[in-house]
Amino acid sequence: MSKRLTDNDTRDISPTWSPDGTRIAFASERDGNSEIYVMDADGGSQTRLTNNDAVDWDPAWSPDGTRIAFASDRDSNDSISNQEVYVMDADGGNQTRLTNNDAVNWMPVWSPDGTRIAFTSTLDGNDSTENDEVYVMDADGGNQTRLTNNDASDWGPTWSPDGARIAFVSERDGNWEIYVMDADGGDQTRLTNNRAEDGTPAWSPGTRIAFDSDRDGNDSTWNWEIYVMDANGGRQTRLTNNDAVDYGPKWSPDGTRIAFSSDRDGNWEIYVIRIK
Repeated sequence: MSKRLTDNDTRDISPTWSPDGTRIAFASERDGNSEIYVMDADGGSQTRLTNNDAVDWDPAWSPDGTRIAFASDRDSNDSISNQEVYVMDADGGNQTRLTNNDAVNWMPVWSPDGTRIAFTSTLDGNDSTENDEVYVMDADGGNQTRLTNNDASDWGPTWSPDGARIAFVSERDGNWEIYVMDADGGDQTRLTNNRAEDGTPAWSPGTRIAFDSDRDGNDSTWNWEIYVMDANGGRQTRLTNNDAVDYGPKWSPDGTRIAFSSDRDGNWEIYVIRIK
């Protein structure tokens, strides 16, 4: 059974848990443009952390709970075609840019030890969002390194709990599938294999990966559900089942809950589902 955490007439997306499981950061357009907010894990005390005329989204909490990385187009002349990765204190202070180029840099995620951030970028894709690649950098923005390199889009990285591997999405085989690779980019291996689209992987604190897929949606990209599988691709199981779009799963630190976004009630809200 899913529980709705937000309830308003606008768009709430991209939930991410604090390391202690007591709070969830997310992006919301409730104040006219996308900003980063935080709330208690039960949906209470919803508070805005960023406040500007740009698009701020894709929050990711650091493992020590003191910082939140996010994507923003605030320094790109209001063009969403030039987003950068930023970091701020967990209370919204000290907002600092980590990347600085003419590409789209988004979907940041911290390594388990907090020393690195993996992210998606079009930096080497001729400024085209059709050729995303997975990159990694130091937590201060240094040593930006490309991990994937092909003519298809690779995006949405998520670290294994031990920091040794990264799961991601790729369309290199003709449609979106979930892949895994070593943290240095080696040994890239496909985990899912079907004619549908599988996206947005999220590694559990243990040995499973949640993701979203439209495989049971009659070939419609507007009926995505949340699934879970073993980290080797086995036992792929559907968790949600409705006529709406459920996407962007994120595990709670104790592995008992998954937060996600859904439009099942007519507009985008944050939901949470308990995992057995």
